[in-house]
Amino acid sequence: MTGPRCKLARGPCAPPSIRRPPGLARARHQRSQPAGGAPGFTLLEIAVVIFIMGLMIGLAMPYLGGFHSAELKSEARRLAGRATYLYDEASTHQVIYRMTFDLDHNAYFVMRLDPYAAQPKFMPYSGPWGGMVVMPPGLILRDVSVEGLGAAKAGAISCQFYPDGYVDATVIHLVSVSGKVLTVSFNPLTGNVGIVSGDLPPITALAMTQ
Repeated sequence: MTGPRCKLARGPCAPPSIRRPPGLARARHQRSQPAGGAPGFTLLEIAVVIFIMGLMIGLAMPYLGGFHSAELKSEARRLAGRATYLYDEASTHQVIYRMTFDLDHNAYFVMRLDPYAAQPKFMPYSGPWGGMVVMPPGLILRDVSVEGLGAAKAGAISCQFYPDGYVDATVIHLVSVSGKVLTVSFNPLTGNVGIVSGDLPPITALAMTQ
């Protein structure tokens, strides 16, 4: 005897067809998508991130402003101390000191001249207050005004301390990135150095150092 023949279409010997649930098919389709096809951030998520970043920056700004303000005062006192020292040293040792402000490089330095030397010449000063001083990041030497030379906002300009107890009337404006301004002034007759908060014009600043 011969056994029953299997029919091609849905005979008793054909394996039963399995119908997969629609949800499973969709899940497998999603897993098969490449990583580049994954959905990005929604506008709400981006807005939340931007808000948090703005909040963090807003909280940090007062601390950064206070830090730059403290640095500004420190640099102003440093400049004032150097000017006072040079004024006293010039009359004590009968030499001329020249303080040069290099506004292009945000720095200043001191040179020394012995007027009684065989060949008087300004030389770099290597004393306690010598060497170039560069403003720290966030602080700017905005402008310098020197009696007889005018005001400078770029390039170099110098003031001098003389043996007879005189210094060129000088006004310097130091500015922080937060916009705070300090006015430093050298009184020509007394050598007094004034530090005033605010953007004072030269005449007003010098009058306050009498």
